[in-house]
Amino acid sequence: MTLLLQVRDVSCAKDEEHTIFSKLNFDVNEGDVVVLQGKSGSGKTTLLKCISHLNVYSGQILYRGCTAKSFGVPSFRTKIFYVPQRPSLLSGTPRDFLATISSFSSRRRPKSVSDDSELNYPIEIAHTWGIDEELWDRNWTNLSGGESQRIALATALGLNTAEVLLLDEPTSALDPHSTALVEDFIAGELRSPESELKAIVWITHSEEQGRRVGTRFLHISNRGCEEEPRLLDP
Repeated sequence: MTLLLQVRDVSCAKDEEHTIFSKLNFDVNEGDVVVLQGKSGSGKTTLLKCISHLNVYSGQILYRGCTAKSFGVPSFRTKIFYVPQRPSLLSGTPRDFLATISSFSSRRRPKSVSDDSELNYPIEIAHTWGIDEELWDRNWTNLSGGESQRIALATALGLNTAEVLLLDEPTSALDPHSTALVEDFIAGELRSPESELKAIVWITHSEEQGRRVGTRFLHISNRGCEEEPRLLDP
């Protein structure tokens, strides 16, 4: 079992008087789909942002035994990839976004992988989820919640650099059919030897989805983080 991510005594506060959560400790191993549970406002999204170094926190977060700073934060984020619940808050179009993040030096692929191939694969994935290519040229603000969610997730998967995906309710705006397509594709990526993806931390408020996708369950509160037993079908 390969240890990918370590969260050690991680705390985050709004200010000096208001703690969101404190002293969180858990590991993420290869093959894990960690379902993150907790009440609204308990800090689930904040935790994902801390892990991806988008929020200030205290404590230590290690990827393969290295801090983000020692690894290099841009490179760290290519391996620990955060997918927000509302990507429509981004500016420009999805194609602009894809081209921009693909151009970062920290994301550069081997010369054997062409730029066209790298840019086309996310579009191909999204197409299998019902997203026509013309939607990639619309402004994010002109996409529905379900369209923007599928495009953002297809981008994260299609770039194929992330070993750990941090998913913030990635199917909350999708119908059951689209949700099933997304879940099946992600499960296939976790099993595929050609995929870089090795583990997921997944926020979902759906107990049914948690049963389908999760292998481990963590409950977060301002008192800490507790692992819960595997959810069983009723």
